[in-house]
Amino acid sequence: MASRYKFSEEEIKAIEQRRKANKDKRAEARLKALELRAKGASAKKAAEAAGFHAAYITQLVAKYREHGLEAISGNHYGGNHRNMSAAEEAKLLVPFKARAEKGELVEISEIAKAYQSAVDHPVSRGQIYAVLHRHGWRKVMPRSKHPKKASDEEVEASKKLTQQSRS
Repeated sequence: MASRYKFSEEEIKAIEQRRKANKDKRAEARLKALELRAKGASAKKAAEAAGFHAAYITQLVAKYREHGLEAISGNHYGGNHRNMSAAEEAKLLVPFKARAEKGELVEISEIAKAYQSAVDHPVSRGQIYAVLHRHGWRKVMPRSKHPKKASDEEVEASKKLTQQSRS
């Protein structure tokens, strides 16, 4: 076994303790593979036992050497990387909400400019719509015409009637 793969007794005990305290099944497989490798198993044997490829076992060991046990046992999957917290988003939307409640039209481009200046980088329009959706906003547009409006012929006929009734 090469010297870079030698683990001290303290390291092995730390790996075992972390494995006992672990509750994540993905991290469990990584810790199991690291523990087997630390105890002298080949990368191929550790890979077979943990369900990984042998090349991944060497990557795990290198990651452990470089970043420590937290890099192996922690959740290394990201997700939900928002630019702002929900409270910060709500604070940003307050002036726009006040304008909307007064009956003014609020355009998405205005909100996008404010959001982009707050986070200091460009964001897509879809992200702005997602922020608005999270805070209970909905897209309301005025109707171009009333659904029960009379047809053009009826309007013209009523104009003729009103002119005749006046004379």
